Amino acid sequence: MSVKIRIPTPLQSATEQQAEVQAEGATVGDLLSDLESRFPPLKARLRDDSGKLRRFINIYLNDEDIRFLENEATPVKESDEVSIIPAIAGG
Repeated sequence: MSVKIRIPTPLQSATEQQAEVQAEGATVGDLLSDLESRFPPLKARLRDDSGKLRRFINIYLNDEDIRFLENEATPVKESDEVSIIPAIAGG
């Protein structure tokens, strides 16, 4: 199943300047794996050396943070939208 993923501006250099891409999978983790296989530079931006999502990367399914759902095991359906949101620091 194909789900729309929104890519933030700071990560678009890893997705050939695309703000939205389609990815295939049944869970958020499947979608991310599909995305990382199609856009290899994205993996280093999303995951640490152990393969876990970087703590400053937030993934939302529709408007819900996946950390409050089932993390990467959260199931998705075709009408869903996934957003990748890097935390912004400043002061």
